[in-house]
Amino acid sequence: MYLLTAVVAGRHPVFADPTTAAGAARVLADRDTWLDARLLCWVLMPDHWHGLLVLGNGSTLAACMQRAKGRAARAVNRLRGTSGALWMPGYHDRALRREDDVRTVARYVVANPLRAGLVTRLGDYPYWDAVWLGGADGYAAGLGDG
Repeated sequence: MYLLTAVVAGRHPVFADPTTAAGAARVLADRDTWLDARLLCWVLMPDHWHGLLVLGNGSTLAACMQRAKGRAARAVNRLRGTSGALWMPGYHDRALRREDDVRTVARYVVANPLRAGLVTRLGDYPYWDAVWLGGADGYAAGLGDG
C-alpha cells in the first residue's frame, strides 16, 4: 500500500478550473485507470493529486502511475485544447508499514482541501473519494458536477 503524490508541472493550478478538475477526477477515479490495483482514497487539489493505492498482483507502482498520469493528461489536454506534459516527471511515494493506521492516512489525504483553506467542510469539496463512503463502489462518490 502506497501514499502517492503527483504534482502538476510548474505547480500551475490547472485543476482550479472546475471543468478541467472534473475531467481529470473522472479519469483518476476510474477503475480501468488502475488496472488490478485498488485506489482506496484520493483527492485532486488545484496543483497536485494524492492517492492511497493498494497494488494488485500484476501491477507495478511505476506502471500504475504512468498509466494514471498519462490518461489524466490526455483528458485534460482534450478539455483545454492543449498538448504536452501536464505533470512533473515522477511522483512521490511512501510505502505504508503494517503499523500505519490506513484510515488515519486516508483522513490525512482527503482532508487536504480543509488544510489548504479551500473549503470549511470536506463535503463541500467535489474532487475526492474514499472507498469507506460506500457510494458508486467506492469510486467517484466525491465527484461533483464540476
